[in-house]
Amino acid sequence: MAAAAAHLRSPITSNSAASHARHPPTSAPSLSRRRQPRVASFQRRRILALSGEEGDGVRATRRRPAPRFLCLHGFRTSGEIMRRQVSERWPADVTSRLDLAFPDAPFPAAGESPVRDVFDPPYYEWCQFVGEDFVRCSNFGECAANIEELMVREGPFDGLLGFSQGALLSAALVGLQEQGLALNRVPTVNYLIVISGGKIQSPALAAKAYANKIKCPSLHFIGDNDFAKTDGEELADSFVDPLVIRHPAGHTVPRLDEKSVQVMHSYIDRIEWELALHSSTGADSSAAS
Repeated sequence: MAAAAAHLRSPITSNSAASHARHPPTSAPSLSRRRQPRVASFQRRRILALSGEEGDGVRATRRRPAPRFLCLHGFRTSGEIMRRQVSERWPADVTSRLDLAFPDAPFPAAGESPVRDVFDPPYYEWCQFVGEDFVRCSNFGECAANIEELMVREGPFDGLLGFSQGALLSAALVGLQEQGLALNRVPTVNYLIVISGGKIQSPALAAKAYANKIKCPSLHFIGDNDFAKTDGEELADSFVDPLVIRHPAGHTVPRLDEKSVQVMHSYIDRIEWELALHSSTGADSSAAS
């Protein structure tokens, strides 16, 4: 637990264009539709831009705040690695419309990193897996509590964006929150972006997280050559109205082709419209009272 506490005090990185407004290459993809655990405490982190520069003074120039997403990185990688993956592979006209925060997971990697030949350490993991399928988590309760504490301290967040282990956890937490079983100290997670995700395989957790179709508007990236392709498709089927972007690559954050960029913009348009509507409704209610 001491190791977890230490890493929860490490920096969060975020993208420069949207920061503080509130609170190797792959092939291009194509489109298709489809008991309380102890929590480690941590200090408020400095925020870094998507470019890697410190962004404490960076503010968006858009009239409305950019939708804010907490980005959960993959197994035995880091927030910095995910920041680089997103910033180098997604166009700026997409990332500039989002306020993306990239924290490190609380636990140092307990084994070899799958990206050791591509990205330098340090590496972290959100939870410890059981077995070789990398979908069963041995300390999910502690993991969920750590993520919730992070959201309390660094939020509020409009949505979650996860890759691999981070995607598996993000989707499960949204499903559990809709059942009133997780993230009860933070506002509702209203949007979800899943990259190379899957379903939690613990029978007890799965029965709760996916008890009903998940209503949260979701966007799923599924690779044709991803070992988790079937898992990602099963996860997408657990949502009421999932939007799916398929790409020919494997287990990775993919580059976006023209159609995928259009879908990303449409998804963000929906988020901005709903946030603006909610803000307007809240203002009207305050004025009436």
